[in-house]
Amino acid sequence: MNKIRISAVSYTNTKPFIYGIEHSPILQEIDLSLDIPTDCAAKVIDGTVDIGLIPVAAIPLIADPHIISDYCIGSVGAVNSVFIFSHLPVEDIRTLRLDAHSRTSNNLSRVLLKFHFKKDVSFTTEPDAVTDAIVLIGDRTFGQKDKYPYVYDMGEEWMTFTGLPFVYAAWVANKKIDAEFIAAFNRALKKGLDSRKEVIKGLPEVSGFDMEDYLMHKLDFELTAAKREALQLFLNYIAAL
Repeated sequence: MNKIRISAVSYTNTKPFIYGIEHSPILQEIDLSLDIPTDCAAKVIDGTVDIGLIPVAAIPLIADPHIISDYCIGSVGAVNSVFIFSHLPVEDIRTLRLDAHSRTSNNLSRVLLKFHFKKDVSFTTEPDAVTDAIVLIGDRTFGQKDKYPYVYDMGEEWMTFTGLPFVYAAWVANKKIDAEFIAAFNRALKKGLDSRKEVIKGLPEVSGFDMEDYLMHKLDFELTAAKREALQLFLNYIAAL
């Protein structure tokens, strides 16, 4: 039997999912690779893998996308790992450096600045560019909030703007996947979420960052109807940029 090829994000926010997969029979049915979000998306888009935990902004780039899981990387309000870090208050931001790791967070920053904050901002992807503010996501944000005078949690700002939760990444396939496999995959992911306290015990402590609060409370992993609504709204906003 050909194994199903899966790419997952290698950040801390995915550790519960990886734990569940590695402690479930599903592991014998898959080839698993761990990647940064942009590479994860690229592998799904070009067919290198069959399923990926991809930034949701990449979904329109897949020829035949299928969201295949009941779970996602999401938040209901502040997420504490997807930020605009700024040297100036948002009303004074003129330039913003984007994060090379994620298409979704970059697009979310653009949506929020244009439609929520009503700002016309110049964007750059140059890693050494000096700008008023930067987008930073994932583990690289841990313990960084005190280094900037102005910090905007994009999950919180999206909730203020729309009244909805947010989906940063979803499990998306580039073809139809057998329902029996999907059910087993969902069971594995749930097993990981139910084991979060065990996962936390195995993670390194980070100065100035509450790992338990992050994985147990800030992240919200259920792909609810409200999150699906938010996902479609976000894609509509991206199309209007």
